[in-house]
Amino acid sequence: MLALRPTCEHCNKALPPDAKDAMICSFECTFCAVCVDQILSNVCPNCAGGLTHRPIRPSRNFVNHNCLEQYPASSEIIHKPVDLKKHKLLLSMLKGLAPEFR
Repeated sequence: MLALRPTCEHCNKALPPDAKDAMICSFECTFCAVCVDQILSNVCPNCAGGLTHRPIRPSRNFVNHNCLEQYPASSEIIHKPVDLKKHKLLLSMLKGLAPEFR
């Protein structure tokens, strides 16, 4: 089950469980859509994978108690701003490869 981390790792913007602009990689690194689009170029700085919209967990029970009430979002903040020089180097190494080819 996804942790639903509460903030963008780069800019520390709040990303509540119902945030439509929360993006994650396959390791659940979490960023806001603005950082993904304008800074990261859809490349996770931690694993070089692509980022996609984080699913929104139902806020209440509809089926089998699979909801925020039963499984709350994480409160652990991971704030580690991206080293932009290193990320630029990573982007140049990937040479625009789409996530499925990395």
